[in-house]
Formats: sequence, structure tokens, C-alpha cells
Amino acid sequence: MPTQRRAALFDVDGTLVDTNHLHVTTWWEAFRQAGHRVPMHAVHRAVGLGSSDLIAHLLGDDRDEERDDELSAAHKALYGQYFDRLPALRDAGRLLRRLHKDDWAVVLATSASGAELSALRRAIDADEAITATASADDVERGKPAPEPVEHALELAGVPAERAVFVGDTVWDMLAGRQAGVRCVGVLCGGIPRADLEEAGAEVIYDDPAHLLASLADSPLA
Repeated sequence: MPTQRRAALFDVDGTLVDTNHLHVTTWWEAFRQAGHRVPMHAVHRAVGLGSSDLIAHLLGDDRDEERDDELSAAHKALYGQYFDRLPALRDAGRLLRRLHKDDWAVVLATSASGAELSALRRAIDADEAITATASADDVERGKPAPEPVEHALELAGVPAERAVFVGDTVWDMLAGRQAGVRCVGVLCGGIPRADLEEAGAEVIYDDPAHLLASLADSPLA
């Protein structure tokens, strides 16, 4: 893979594709079917974690861990019903294509994998601009651990100081900060501005369209 001078790393769910509330609803239903009453606001705050970490975060260490795979499979089946109509956020594809044109290596850093990741990429519709993807299958620990961002840096072939990570959750900001990259937050995932700032966001935009319109004055200039 050719080395490029700078890397723009992107979370996907809630950052480029409008899926956070689909995840909230399908996780809530998976928990309900398993006999757990988990408030939707709590699920929303946990979106962005990998499946096993999300379950542990919401149910605690005293849960029956043998049922984790069952919960994860239920969520995957429920969420999979939407794969053919996942909506990209406004100008998400245009943003990636513009950065690619400006000679940034665009790398996706996401907890999604397999058919889910393929559906997300179809929604974004900018494969020609994406240099590589660091998925959940590539690392031992997901966000907020820095491994997904560090792996994305390896794929891009650039050091942390030449990269910017864009995400919509506290977990994204924490992972990016630990990896030593500049962090940009977006509000389209539904997480409050103050939470993103506290977690390490250097600057915050409404959504990909706002970032694209403000590109000249952003960390991605």
C-alpha cells in the first residue's frame, strides 16, 4: 500500500452513516428478548463499543457471560434487516472523495466487520476514496482502547502526528487521544458537545457536510 503524507481516519457508525439510533433500537430489542430491561439512553451512550464491550458495559460483570454470544447474534440479526437501506449522512461520500483528492489517505476505523461493514461502505458510496479499513476483526481490543486507531495508522503508513481522527462518540475521542492523533468530533451521532470535548475533541462539527464546508479552517485543511 502506497504511503501518503497525511491520514484522515474515520469512524463510520454515527459519523459517516446515520445508524446510531438503529443500533440503539436493535440492541434494546436484543436485550429485551433476553429478559433484560436496559434503558435506551444507556444503550445510546454505549454505541461505538464493540459488541462484547457494549454488553459488559450495560449488564456488568455479574451477568451470565455465556449468553453474550446469543445477545450479540440477536442484535446482528435485528440490525441486519436494515443493511439494504442504511442512510449515509449528508455529504459523507463527498467529504471522503475531497480528502482523497487533496492527497489524504482515508482509512475507516470501525467496530463493524463482515456483511455489516460491506453495507456501510455501500451506503457511503466512496470506495474509490478509501485507502483501507481497520475493522473489529483486525484488533484484540476495540475502542476506547487505541488499537483500532493505531492499526488504521499502520494501514495508512503515517505516524500519529500526521493523522486526524473523526468520530461521533466519547469512545472515538478516547481511542484517538490515546493513539496520539488529533481528534475531531461530529454531533450527528447524538452525543453532546460537552462530552466530546471532555473526551478529547479538538474541534466539533455538526456532521460531514458541516466539516466539508469548513474544511479550509479545520484540522483537515
